[in-house]
Amino acid sequence: MEKKIARLRRAKSTRARIRILGVPRLSVLRTGQHIYAQLFSADGATVIASANTLQAEVGGGLKSKKNIEAAAQVGRVIAERAKAAGIDSIAFDRSGYRYHGRIKALADAAREAGLQF
Repeated sequence: MEKKIARLRRAKSTRARIRILGVPRLSVLRTGQHIYAQLFSADGATVIASANTLQAEVGGGLKSKKNIEAAAQVGRVIAERAKAAGIDSIAFDRSGYRYHGRIKALADAAREAGLQF
């Protein structure tokens, strides 16, 4: 339980720093089976765009929905949806997860698709 509490504490302090910046926030949730990404407005009140491996257009052609390739696909899709909403610059909220593996793959794919972190 200590591991989860520590992650949530890190996430809370990160969100407080991002709130000061006043830019939209890309938040990531990682589970054992799927990965989810949501783009929140600068005040955090509304969700501008979202993507996850449960959606057919994201996870349709994937062999597995819980690996690095799936996370990269979610990153590309969320970047396309952010661009369609007119957002180019964001703050990346990794929700206290370490920046490696699926989290890193999602972030790198979003950067390659045109989002500025």
